[in-house]
Amino acid sequence: MRAVRVGIVVNIFLALVKGIAGIAGNSYALVADAIESSADVFTSVIVLWGLQVALKPADDDHPHGHGKAEPLASLVICFGLILAAGFIAFESVREILTPHKAPAPFTLLVLVSVVIVKEVLARSVLKAGEEAQSEAVKNDAFHHRADAITSAAAFIGISIALIGGDGYEAADDWAALLASGVIAYNAGHIGKAALQELMDSAPDQRIEAEIRQVAANVPGVEGLHRCRVRKSGFDYYTELDVLVDREMPVWKAHEIAHDVQNAVRSANPRVVRVLVHTEPSEEENDTDD
Repeated sequence: MRAVRVGIVVNIFLALVKGIAGIAGNSYALVADAIESSADVFTSVIVLWGLQVALKPADDDHPHGHGKAEPLASLVICFGLILAAGFIAFESVREILTPHKAPAPFTLLVLVSVVIVKEVLARSVLKAGEEAQSEAVKNDAFHHRADAITSAAAFIGISIALIGGDGYEAADDWAALLASGVIAYNAGHIGKAALQELMDSAPDQRIEAEIRQVAANVPGVEGLHRCRVRKSGFDYYTELDVLVDREMPVWKAHEIAHDVQNAVRSANPRVVRVLVHTEPSEEENDTDD
């Protein structure tokens, strides 16, 4: 959340700088970039809200916790970015069709600074998101990188307009149009990941493989059948079918089930709930139920 807060402050500053420079320097690509930074402020606030809600403990109304708030925040971000992309595309086309002067040279210096700041910020937030295994935070990092890309596109467009001279004044508007496409693409990527988590799609296969390995090494476990894992916010929930000696007393099988639960949760603290179903070995079972 600290990384997200830093991003909010930086984006507010950059939105103001780019907006003022774009208006003063006659560059709609820079104005579009300012709009994108403003949208990033909004989306980062949504991410912050989603993280705060997702961290709330389970209660009577939400026995499985509040983890779904995180992908919901990502979905809101997706819609916000699509609206921003549509607005920038519309205004870019309007500017392309309207004759105007070429941008001022000083706008290039602003854009170089923006690209450097946003790339550094993107890497910092992405590292925080990977450490926290938070899709919402990683999506926020992708916003910063998209902003760096759109600024780079604006730099190229303005450079073409300045070098080309008469007839090339709209180059930066074409750059803004390209930037809207980048924003829309990122929105689709974010929306897809959010929907997958909301629909309880299976997480990275390495998570399941690690859980299977840990459970298989618990004394008394003779094999494994089904292993299902789903992610909710920062937490993982898993269901395991464990094979034990068919002659084993119920109380002993129950102990082994608890040992499996403890081993899996100790190996990966993000696995907050492990539902273990013990089955007798040397007996055919329908593992697709």
